[in-house]
Amino acid sequence: MGAANSEATWDAHAARYSSQERFEAHAIAAALRLAEPGPGDRLVDLATGTGAVLRALAQRRPRPATAVGVDRSANMLSRVGALPEDWRTVQGDAGRVPLPGRETDVVICSYLLHLLTSDERQTVLAEVLRLLGSTPGGRLVVVTPWADRSTPGGRAMHAALCGLARARPAAWGGLMPLDPTPDLERARLVPTDRVQLPRGGYPSLVIRARPA
Repeated sequence: MGAANSEATWDAHAARYSSQERFEAHAIAAALRLAEPGPGDRLVDLATGTGAVLRALAQRRPRPATAVGVDRSANMLSRVGALPEDWRTVQGDAGRVPLPGRETDVVICSYLLHLLTSDERQTVLAEVLRLLGSTPGGRLVVVTPWADRSTPGGRAMHAALCGLARARPAAWGGLMPLDPTPDLERARLVPTDRVQLPRGGYPSLVIRARPA
């Protein structure tokens, strides 16, 4: 992945990253509803960061049998905290996940794809397919910043997000909006559900997809 998403970059952000998790909470809750993790499921959270998805998941009933949070930043992972038994974190790149293939039922990837180039997104999605393999019912849920440009308010929000991201990429680059539907389809992942969240935190898009 590019230098902007390097381990050193995210290590430097780790101390203050958790302070903005409240703006992600509504989208993470929507992602977990779409993912529908069951008590027998094996879940992988790509780019787990400081563990917001894992903590929200641990509060749900039922919750998956196992969950693994993957992140390239050791500093981020050090802030995840205690996890349920049989859950763990692993340091690794989302484009080269250090886990075996065909042993995952659910993959969650929140607030990552919009930070990557088109080619990098394909690499990550290829890893998702490797992890899911031919698992019956295998599914991916992705979350990205997004605003619906079909409405006047959405167009204004989209322009504002793009403007912030371009004006101060180091501070606000993570707000660059992205609808990853074309990336999913190119990777042979079929979107099945879509939730738009224009308010309540970062304006976001949540998509569930399955292998074609």
